[in-house]
Amino acid sequence: MSSSFFIKKKENPSFPKNGSASTGSKRKSDGISGSSAKGRAKKLGSKFNEEISSDSETESPAVHKKRQAAEEDVYEETPQEKKLRLAKLYLDQLRDEEEKKAEEESFEADLVAGRLQDEVLEQKGKLQRFIAKELLPPDASEIRLLRGHKLPVTCLVISPDDKYIFSAAKDCSIIKWDVESGKKVHTIAGGRKGTEDRHVGHTAHVLCMAISSDGKYLATGDMNKLIMIWDAGTCTHLYKFTGHRGPVSGLSFRKGSHDLYSASHDRSIKVWNVDENSYVETLFGHQDAITGLDSLSRECCVTAGGRDHTVRVWKIAEESQLVFHGHAGSIDSIQLINEEHMITGADDGSVSLWSVNRKKPLHTVRQAHGCYGDAGLEQPHWVSSVAALQNSDTVASGASSCSHNSKVQLWMCGPGFRTLQPLFSVPVTGFVNSLKFSNSGKFLVAGVGQEHRLGRWWRLKEAKNGLYIIPLKRQSPQQEESSNTDC
Repeated sequence: MSSSFFIKKKENPSFPKNGSASTGSKRKSDGISGSSAKGRAKKLGSKFNEEISSDSETESPAVHKKRQAAEEDVYEETPQEKKLRLAKLYLDQLRDEEEKKAEEESFEADLVAGRLQDEVLEQKGKLQRFIAKELLPPDASEIRLLRGHKLPVTCLVISPDDKYIFSAAKDCSIIKWDVESGKKVHTIAGGRKGTEDRHVGHTAHVLCMAISSDGKYLATGDMNKLIMIWDAGTCTHLYKFTGHRGPVSGLSFRKGSHDLYSASHDRSIKVWNVDENSYVETLFGHQDAITGLDSLSRECCVTAGGRDHTVRVWKIAEESQLVFHGHAGSIDSIQLINEEHMITGADDGSVSLWSVNRKKPLHTVRQAHGCYGDAGLEQPHWVSSVAALQNSDTVASGASSCSHNSKVQLWMCGPGFRTLQPLFSVPVTGFVNSLKFSNSGKFLVAGVGQEHRLGRWWRLKEAKNGLYIIPLKRQSPQQEESSNTDC
C-alpha cells in the first residue's frame, strides 16, 4: 500500500471549487438585489406615504411627539401666505381705525354744527333753549337768606363764573358774597351825607349796578348822580364818572366789551368807555325818568321809561331809537331775554313779552301777582323787578306789596315768545327789588327789603333786608318720562 493513498491533495485556496463559488456568488447577488428592492420600496413609501413602518408600533411617546412635531414643521405656512395674512390683518386694522375716526369726526362735526347754529341763532336773537318744563319748585328748607345790609337791598349782580354775588342797598354799602358758603368776602361801607370829598364809596342810596362779562369791572350808580367803577376782584375803587343831572337808575356793560351804558332820572342815556376812563356820548328821547336799562352784545340797549309808558330800543351807532307802547302804568323794570326779545314789569301789575320787530307786546299777563284790598277796591300788586335766563324760555318776576303775600313768580315763554305761562311761585316776605338768574341757570337770587327801591310809600316791618338764593332743580329724564306718561 502506498502512502499516497492516505495523502490528501492540496487545494489551491485562490481557486475554489465551482460549486461553492457559484453558490456564494448567487447568494451575494441575491443579497444585492434584495437590498436594492427594499431601498426602492422605502423610497416609494416615503414619496407616496402608502406604507407605514412597523417600527412605529414600538416607538415611545417622546419619539412619537417628536415625529409629529417634525411633520407639523413640514406643513408650516409659506412666506407668501404669511405676507398675505399680515396684509389682511393690517387692512382690517386700518379699516377699524378709519371707521372709528369717521365716527369721532361725525360726532365732532355735529357738535360744532350745533354750536355754530346756536351762535347764529343767538346773534339773530332767535335762540330759545326749552328748559322751563324741567324746573322743579324748591323746598322751603333749600332757600337761603343772606343778611348783612341794614336797609333794603336795591340791586344785585352775579359774577360770570357764578361764584360771587354783589349787592347794594339804601344804606349806601356794597357787599361781595361767596355763593357756596354764603359768607361776606368784602364790604364797602357807605358814608354819611356831606362826606363825599373824603369817603371812598357811596354816600347816597345805591340804585343800580352792573358787572362786565369778563368779571373785571363793577359799576354802581347812586342818588347823588355818580357812577363809580370798582375792581370786581379786589373791590378797590378805580374811577368816578360824573355827568348825569339826576339819580343814576340803570347800568349795563355791553357783552364782550368794557363799554358802559347808563340811564338816569334826567331822561338821558350816556355811553362810557371804562378802559379809557372816558365819556363817549349822550342820547335823549324819554319824556319821564328812566327806571331801567339792559343790553347784550349788540351795540344797542333797551330802556324802560317809567311814567311815559314807553319801552325804547337805542341803536348807539346809528344814534336812533325805536319806541314801543303797551303798559298802562309806570314801567319799572326791563330785561333782555335775547337780542330780539325782552320782558317788562309795571306798577299796573302786568308783565309783558316784547319783540324788537313789533311796536306792541307779543303777550301781556294782567294782574300777574294778584290783587290786594277790600272787595270792589282791589289793587294789583306792583311788579317791581323782572329777570330772564338768557337765550331760554324761562323768566321771573317779583312783586312789591304792603301785604304779606309777596312772591317770586317763574314763567315759561311759549314757542316764538308768543305766550307766557306760570310755572311756580316762591313766597317771600318784603319788596322784591331785584332779581337775577345765575349764568348757569342753577339758582335765582332775589334782593328783598322792607321798602320799595325807588321810594318809601310803604314799609313792611316783618320783612328782612337781604338776599334769597333760590335753587333751580331740574327733574331727571326718568321723572320727565313718568310725568309725560301720567299726562
